[in-house]
Amino acid sequence: QVQLVESGGGLVQPGGSLRLTCSISGFILEDYEIGWFRQAPGKEREGVACIDRTDGDIYYLASLNDRFTISRDIGEKMVYLQMNNLKPEDTAVYYCAADSVFRCGVRGLPVGVLSFTSRGQGTQVTVSS
Repeated sequence: QVQLVESGGGLVQPGGSLRLTCSISGFILEDYEIGWFRQAPGKEREGVACIDRTDGDIYYLASLNDRFTISRDIGEKMVYLQMNNLKPEDTAVYYCAADSVFRCGVRGLPVGVLSFTSRGQGTQVTVSS
């Protein structure tokens, strides 16, 4: 049974940092596309970052301007999202998601993560002074 459990969210001031963690079980991490998406109140979901399982390519939401970094530890079965220089517009529930079929990168963006069939329960990130 595929399971993903996020942690690491919280309240942070603008300019601060957070590291989200996704603990996975029930599947082999390197056999799955893995990524993060977020949803803010009243807004559509958007793919934030993802890792392609076949070539390890990484895709980011273009508007992040290199503030976020996705990584994975295959041995520890963990996926991370390091978020730096956080802005109020980053406030959202962040979800970890995985899929063995859909490709995460679409025209250079992590749009495919929105189609992934397995996801966690989400972790709230609030950026506010």
